[in-house]
Amino acid sequence: MRAADVIAKRLYEQGCRYAFGMPGGEVLTLLDALDKAGIEFILCRHENAAGFMAEATYHRTGAPGILLATVGPGALNGINVVENARQDRVPMIVLTGCVDADTAQVYTHQVLDQPQVFRPITKGSFTLTAGAAHVIIDKALGLATQGRPGPVHIDVPISVADAPADGGGTLRPPALPTAPAGPAVDAIRHSLAGAKRPLIVAGLDVLSDEGAKIVTRAAETLQAPVITTYKAKGLLPENHPLSLGGAGLSPKADQILLPLIAQADVVLCIGYDPIEMRQGWTNPWDPARQTVIDVTAVPNDHYMHHATYNIVGDPVHSVAALLPEAPLTGWDIPAAAEAKTAMQQAFAPSDTWGPSQAIAICGDMLPKDTLITADSGAHRILLSQMWECRFPRALTQSSGFCTMGCAVPLAIGAKLADRDRTVVSFSGDAGFLMVVGELATAAEQGLAPIFVVFVDASLALIELKQRGRQMKNVGVDFQGTDMAALGRAFGGNGVSVRDADGLRQALTDAMSAETFTVIAVHIDRQAYDGSF
Repeated sequence: MRAADVIAKRLYEQGCRYAFGMPGGEVLTLLDALDKAGIEFILCRHENAAGFMAEATYHRTGAPGILLATVGPGALNGINVVENARQDRVPMIVLTGCVDADTAQVYTHQVLDQPQVFRPITKGSFTLTAGAAHVIIDKALGLATQGRPGPVHIDVPISVADAPADGGGTLRPPALPTAPAGPAVDAIRHSLAGAKRPLIVAGLDVLSDEGAKIVTRAAETLQAPVITTYKAKGLLPENHPLSLGGAGLSPKADQILLPLIAQADVVLCIGYDPIEMRQGWTNPWDPARQTVIDVTAVPNDHYMHHATYNIVGDPVHSVAALLPEAPLTGWDIPAAAEAKTAMQQAFAPSDTWGPSQAIAICGDMLPKDTLITADSGAHRILLSQMWECRFPRALTQSSGFCTMGCAVPLAIGAKLADRDRTVVSFSGDAGFLMVVGELATAAEQGLAPIFVVFVDASLALIELKQRGRQMKNVGVDFQGTDMAALGRAFGGNGVSVRDADGLRQALTDAMSAETFTVIAVHIDRQAYDGSF
């Protein structure tokens, strides 16, 4: 075996079946090793998009994503998506090629200190050695998947990738999940058992199938309304009577949800990570008069909120150890039910053409198990409030880092890993144009996702903020592009729609198409005013 084979074999054992990127000469041995190990390499048009496809396969399979990039420009093209993986808590193994250490002393072309670049934006950065290849990849996988997940970087020198390695040695078994113990546990249980107005806030640290089960169990045991972050939507099915939907970036939602939180006597945070939230969620509760139980995978070092009890450990097992045996009766005032009604009314579909009506039509027509991806922008906020998620990861987005250009590659990766599901991405026209080349990737892989593009020839969210500050319109509007024609140019279908009937017909056709479809949804530039 070569050192590269040791890496590939261990990744396969971890469940990885796909790797994404754009190869160069420095990673050819890695590419060969991944292929021989049974890991399919997907050639992408840009390393940033490749990383988002890798993230999508993680959400579908549970195995870490793999990003492969060559030395220099290739590695640095992935910086954005690697930081996104750090802030959105995505386990990702980032493999980059590099020149040998001896060569780097006398050769400068494309040479830079790649581990130094990646160290601040990953959970760890390693330089591969042949003798410790099995240890390095095992450490990388442990760091990436345990605690709060995130990316880990391995720099692979050319000669090391080809060097002999037996891959033997003792490796560390996975860490067992932990639950709280000690005298404070009895006080927490007493608080939960005696709660009159309990409320649950759930987030990224509990985003899993087991996490969904414990959130549902906690909600039904406590009869507590549940608010999730955007990326955690669906932990409690959003058609459940206790679901209040998602929160994060909508001032309209905050006007309803934050006053409700203030009325709760006990707030149970299950894996709640405030990295997804707007500044209005700074100190949303008062531990001096409310009992706040914060169960997270890592200690609170953000100080965006504080709690009566901070519990660091596995959120699923921790919450299971804290819940009372007997179910509670629910709120003693109607505030929670009133908040649910207010949320439904605040984001009710519009009866006139625009993004709200378009989102509602998609929600009505698409299968309930459809996988949705959303790009950053005004449409994402509205979509995140309107879309009903009935299972975890039904809606995937960049909600910690909030980067543009993620929805299209996320949809391609999701469709690749789950070909039988309907997969739909929602983008603004600016974000779509950032990654339009990846339509070629979808075509080459024979994939048929649906790409919905809101076309208003404007950075709508930034234009809205600019206008709100009574500033001159500068740098936010651009010349329109024929998005439907781009879809056809890359080998798919493309259609432009300007009304509800046109969108319904386009969706009907797209769901039965054998190739991907770009649906350009034309809306007014100020169509989002007052919507979120």
